Amino acid sequence: MRELIGRPVVLDTLTTTVYLGTLQEVTENGFWLVDADVHDCRDGHARREVYIMECCRDGVSANRKRVFVLRATVCSISPLDEVLTE
Repeated sequence: MRELIGRPVVLDTLTTTVYLGTLQEVTENGFWLVDADVHDCRDGHARREVYIMECCRDGVSANRKRVFVLRATVCSISPLDEVLTE
């Protein structure tokens, strides 16, 4: 995970919430993101994958300066620049 520190990432969860932001720190209990977008996929017009692709194209629209995401809720982590958009 060290190679992801300082990079924009997507944290997929087991819930309807997705987290996008710059990975600042990884701890035993979870992940610190800065300039983060906490997005509930039940809100808005786009389903999860479409929303993530829009963020890749348009950039992350931060709604949190910093957020801690519990490790137990995360099912995957991906660098934002490795998300396929086509």
